[in-house]
Formats: sequence, structure tokens, C-alpha cells
Amino acid sequence: MQKAILIDEYGDAQNLKTIDREMSQDLKPNDVRVEVHYSGINYADVVMRIGFYRDAPPKPFVPGYELSGVVSAVGSDVTRFKAGDRVMAGTKFGGYVDTIVLEDWQVIKLPEQISLEEGAATPVNFITAYVALHEFGRIRKGDKILLDCATGGVGVFAMQMAAQVGATVVGLTSTPGKKAFIEQYGVTAYTHEEFKNSGEDQFDFILNSSGGQSLKDHYELLNKAGKLCCIGLQSGIKDGKRNIFRFLKTAIQMPKFSMIKLTMDSRMVSGFNALKFFDDETWMRRIITRLEENQIKPFVGKVFDATNVSDAHRFLETKQAKGKVLLKWHH
Repeated sequence: MQKAILIDEYGDAQNLKTIDREMSQDLKPNDVRVEVHYSGINYADVVMRIGFYRDAPPKPFVPGYELSGVVSAVGSDVTRFKAGDRVMAGTKFGGYVDTIVLEDWQVIKLPEQISLEEGAATPVNFITAYVALHEFGRIRKGDKILLDCATGGVGVFAMQMAAQVGATVVGLTSTPGKKAFIEQYGVTAYTHEEFKNSGEDQFDFILNSSGGQSLKDHYELLNKAGKLCCIGLQSGIKDGKRNIFRFLKTAIQMPKFSMIKLTMDSRMVSGFNALKFFDDETWMRRIITRLEENQIKPFVGKVFDATNVSDAHRFLETKQAKGKVLLKWHH
């Protein structure tokens, strides 16, 4: 039997439902079965729970993009893993489960120094930060970088990646009490309101997770050859509530950048959805290599028992979280 958490009705966090369902014991040649110890929660899970995530499967479905656990069995052609290996994995949905079967290329063996908690906090946030900063942003020593999501899981990786290359970073938060958390990474911290009057500008790269009007505002802060990368639409949702008017207003406020304006301003705008990389074996292998080479770690802010998944979602959507929020499964 497999224990799974379903979205079968859009709405508030209490609508999440835990079920037991049959699971085949047969494995294909390249399959790896994992006993899941931790599942990572992402803001995208909140967005799909309230019904605003376009790429989500039809209801009912299991959300979740990442997990960690221990290998319990492998298919006949699998040579990289064996029963007992500690692993993490990226999933395209389906991660809120206590047992899962994945293809071997989706699974990453955990280095000794990485805990199972840290493993479940890594795949989505590392991929997002790495692709945004290194593939889109091409950040380098001396760059000035703005992160509007500094206290989240992506922000924690992004602050460390920027420090590695010698960039200067400004990090934003909605909560004054979280500024100290940002500052411990050697980053200048502001609340979003403080930033508006800070006079900070001339950024070489800006990572934007809010969407809406903030994209236009951030674009105006770019240096020559500056790059703006959007990874979300968080300003369209407040406290995890399904408000179609707020979401549409945010979407409508998204600026339309013409090629003529971009050419005249000598700036670059991009958008990035980590989900698109999770079913691309070539990209996943490339990113796994970068992950294995890198020494940075996530920050696990809070762990909830999987039976309290509704509380975990509320904790994240009401902006109480610092770093990563996880679900814990028991074996």
C-alpha cells in the first residue's frame, strides 16, 4: 500500500486529503523504488491547490516535486543504486507519498555530508537558483544582484551561489523579523516597503518571484546589459486564498516587453519554470553534475508530520517560513 496526499478539490489547505492506495510491486528494468522519508513543499503546490497552476494534472492528483528517502528495490538494469542507498529525487508531481517508483535518472545518491532532510530541500530550489543565476543571469564577480525572494528555499541557494562568484546581493522580505536571516548570508536586507525608498538601483541581475507590477518596477532598476528573470506570480495570491480577481489583476499588470524597447534599453527579460526541466533527462543529468560539484546547502526551516500537511501549507502560504518546509513520513 502507498500513502498519498491528494488534491481532489481546489481551495483551502484543509482540502488536502490523505489516502491509502494499492501499489504494484513490479519494477521495470530502469526503475528505482524509494521509501520516502521527507517530501519538499513548494509555493507552486499552494498555487495548484487553489487551482491556479496551468500545468497541473486533472483532479484528483498528488502534488509534490521533490523528496528524499532510502532505496528499497531496483530494476534489473539499474547499476547506480542498490537497496539501502540514501537518495533524493526530483518528480514531476507525485512527491507527496510515502513510497514511490521512479526512473533511475530522476534519482540522486546523497553525499555523506547531506542529511535526508537537506536532500528533500534541494532539487527544486537548487535547479531554480542554478538555472536562473548561471544559465539565464550568467552572474560573475562584481555583479550587483537583487533577490525579491531571499528568505525562501530558492533565495537561500541563490545567496550562496552569488557569494561563490563574488557578486554583491540585495535581498528582500515581506517580514521585518526575517531581515536578520538574510543578513547572516552577507546580504543587504530590506523589506519590500523599505526597498522602494532605498535608492538602490543599477542591478546586473534581478530574480523576481512576485510578478505583476513589480516586474515593471524591477526592469527600471536594471543596469545596461542587465537581466530580469521571473520565476513566479506570488503577488497574485495572499494567504493561500482562492481569489480569482486578485490573480487576474496581477496577471493583467504583467508588463509586455517589446523587442524594440529591449533593444533600445539594452536589457534582457526572461521567465523560468523549473517544472519544465524535471522531465528532461539531459538537463537533469547536467544539473545533477553541478549539484554534486557544489558545496552549498539548503536551510530547512520547519518539518511537519505528513499527517499535518494542511498546517504545513498554511505555514508556507502565510509567509511564516524561512528556508524550506518539509513533510516527514514514518517507516
